[in-house]
Amino acid sequence: MAINATIYKVELQVSDMDRHYYATHALTLARHPSETGERLMVRLLAFALYADDRLEFGKGLSNEEEPDLWRKSYTDEIELTIELGQPDEARIRKACARSQQVVVVSYGGRAAEVWWDKIASSLTRLRNLTVLDIAETTVQQLAGLLERGMRLQALIQDGELQLMDGSHSVSVSPARRMAPR
Repeated sequence: MAINATIYKVELQVSDMDRHYYATHALTLARHPSETGERLMVRLLAFALYADDRLEFGKGLSNEEEPDLWRKSYTDEIELTIELGQPDEARIRKACARSQQVVVVSYGGRAAEVWWDKIASSLTRLRNLTVLDIAETTVQQLAGLLERGMRLQALIQDGELQLMDGSHSVSVSPARRMAPR
């Protein structure tokens, strides 16, 4: 018997002063049985950082062909691909070939450091790739906000994100490992 996904309902209010984007999103996130609470919150964080009316969650863990998040144009071209964790080089290259912009949001502390040290030099030619890293302590704080029903506010200014619920706040300063020139 297959184990069902756990459903999370999120009302996410985004105030992105860097991009002048202000909107409230009613999101439904399905947490795959093998997905951790930390990874789910990093998915939500990535959504907040790149929020857009057309940004969608992919099938992620249950479908190798789709990224964790993506935004398509009205003509079905992939404008933005967002991958989480430590994807292999082939997956990143394929995403860069198919998408106008690719973002990898790595997390996991020492494991993310080792992954980046191993893969960094082979990615230098990819002109549409951004790699961000979220500190392990920040990911743990984000996981502390996780509830089945969440009302969150994301305030983004000068590249930093403040994620707040009614009584808690988490400051997120993604480290930019790589960015387009």
